[in-house]
Amino acid sequence: MNEQAEPDVLAMAGQPGGRAAAQAAAQAGAQAAESGPGATRAVVVGTGHYLPERVVPNAEFAERLDTSNEWIVSRSGIERRHFAAPGESTSHMAAHAARAALSDAGLTPDALDAIIVATSTPDLTFPAVATMVQAELGLKTGFAFDVQAVCAGFIYALAQAHALIVAGTARRVMVIGAETFSRILDHEDRGTAVLFGDGAGALILEARGGTGASTDRGILSVDLNADGSQRDILYVDGGVATTGTAGCLRMQGKEVFRHAVEKLASTASTAIRRAGLDAAQVDWVVPHQANLRIIRATAQKLGVPMERVITTVADHGNTSAASIPLALSVAAGEGRFAPGQVIVAEAIGGGLAWGAVVLRW
Repeated sequence: MNEQAEPDVLAMAGQPGGRAAAQAAAQAGAQAAESGPGATRAVVVGTGHYLPERVVPNAEFAERLDTSNEWIVSRSGIERRHFAAPGESTSHMAAHAARAALSDAGLTPDALDAIIVATSTPDLTFPAVATMVQAELGLKTGFAFDVQAVCAGFIYALAQAHALIVAGTARRVMVIGAETFSRILDHEDRGTAVLFGDGAGALILEARGGTGASTDRGILSVDLNADGSQRDILYVDGGVATTGTAGCLRMQGKEVFRHAVEKLASTASTAIRRAGLDAAQVDWVVPHQANLRIIRATAQKLGVPMERVITTVADHGNTSAASIPLALSVAAGEGRFAPGQVIVAEAIGGGLAWGAVVLRW
């Protein structure tokens, strides 16, 4: 789609019945791009997030576990996290983040073609959290589904949204990471209970015309990976088909750390190379907020100074699939991203599953 036609299609989406017309125009534009110069890009047009009201400082764990604020901070960099209130669910937090992203983008819910939610802590076994968010937003059109890749879930969801937009299947996609990990923690296990928190972050991607060069705005490259042979180092010991219960999170911390640093640096490097860039051209790294030591070690391997790394782990803890969109939204709200800057997001989680996305803001 050429830039001259872009405002007309955007206008269509805001009119009664315009979403379908905008979809058709977008698909036509995508087909034209395939037969001529240019490319369709998935560009970020809005971000938003939500954190539960309850803040849990490290001191709260020190009162009942063999731990201390100093111990937790030295090993993870975490100082506090948020826990959902009784009755507050993943879909509720996701819907709050979705509304914030729509407000940031200046859009109404009916401008969306699809909603993708990355989560490992859904409200129910089914239906998908994404359909619950769709209902919360008052939508009965478009499509919605969940992605489950644990802490790498948001990267996987971004990859799906990117593919849908490039294929012309959708024009605007809301991508949400939302988790209520406090409900699957063993609160007597100091090795895991102190690490995780709850929250949600959202991002809206929109189809825009590009040249196909690395100077385009939008998602420039994706790298996804998995290795199921390592599933026992980070998992939940329950499930529908096994125990019939939700279970609790279990982790071999040293093994996870070792795999995380190596695999995060590798996937980020691969994605940067696929985008036709090098590390010196990266303005910001937005990593999965699992552990400050992992973040620092990965940045060192990439050759990126910590001044160019977004960190929110001290305030949020590890919010799994929500951590990257939370960090993106917080940083964007602080005005830290300038148009045209290159951002690398990377994550690893249980599975093991890991990956990276390179985008130009």
